[in-house]
Amino acid sequence: MKIAIDISQVMYGTGVSVYTQNLVENLLKIDTANKYILFGGSLRRFKELNSLMTSIGVTVHGNSKLKLYPIPPTMADLIWNKLHILPIEALTGKVDVFHSSDWTQPPSEAFKVTTIHDLVPLKYPEISHPSVTATHKARLKWVVKEVDRVIVPSKITAADVAELGIDKNKIRIIPEAVDPDFIPATSKEVETIKRKYKITGKYLLAVGVNPRKNTERIISAFKMLKNSLNLKLVVIGYSNKEKPSESDVIYTGHVPKSELSAFYSGTEALVYPSLYEGFGIPILEAFTCNIPIVTSKSSSTAEVAGEAAVLVDPESVDSIAEGISGAIRNREKLIKLGTDRVKQFSWEKTVKETLKIYEESTA
Repeated sequence: MKIAIDISQVMYGTGVSVYTQNLVENLLKIDTANKYILFGGSLRRFKELNSLMTSIGVTVHGNSKLKLYPIPPTMADLIWNKLHILPIEALTGKVDVFHSSDWTQPPSEAFKVTTIHDLVPLKYPEISHPSVTATHKARLKWVVKEVDRVIVPSKITAADVAELGIDKNKIRIIPEAVDPDFIPATSKEVETIKRKYKITGKYLLAVGVNPRKNTERIISAFKMLKNSLNLKLVVIGYSNKEKPSESDVIYTGHVPKSELSAFYSGTEALVYPSLYEGFGIPILEAFTCNIPIVTSKSSSTAEVAGEAAVLVDPESVDSIAEGISGAIRNREKLIKLGTDRVKQFSWEKTVKETLKIYEESTA
């Protein structure tokens, strides 16, 4: 088969970027039977896109070709999501399977596959940029009408996607995995990060700051416990200019990807009672770094965590506070469960399941 994959989103540093890069990299490693056309569109970041795909070995595989075009995202949205003209074959040549990106849905005569990681722009438009929400709405209209298979990472997202009107028989659940480059930090790296961000003593960690991440309830739960636990709360995501740090609540602002594992590795527990997630990669990252987790029992986070985390009611401050106490009290047990749990997720599994979907085109 000839399989075209839109890799345009790979260089943006998001979870979708990590997914796209690992999907392509691992497909090329394990699949030598099929031919891959890796299509990408960008204008300002054209060279960066080319450099990144070259660095992961795309050009050295005899079964893959890289086809990049100076197409800015706004033009791609207009051509493919709004006007829905110009078949992808005009840029890739004839293909048997086309795996579209998270941003655009070009017309195609091929067997069409797409991945929907979550529906945040539709469920939480108040915290999404209006242009992002509009782009997703326009793309999803064509996904509903034309796509043959939709990959989702969790049962929660599968149910959300079905509500859009997509036939349940077209939906396939394939869990994602941690970026292989994400590894636990050394004690020296942890101390370096603590000095940089002025963190003294032991701390809890919260990742992400917005209503969906449940930040205000996390802080309220922490304040109920801080005197008895003698801990600080480190919150990754707020700009210090937007919300200054308090004596016991430290907002780091934007944190480079390279520093994340040190924050995880140094914490007493990850507090992640999100109101909505399409999957929940931070849970697998925390498991990887051998720390206990408090997370929601009402989102896909419960699917990811299984029995290896303390599950709480995300809308109850008391429940979150009790969960934090329980995670610290049962720290060693939870770490062991988490170490076992994270082994159930791998990019090899994700890619093999994705290949099975591509092969459905010939059934």
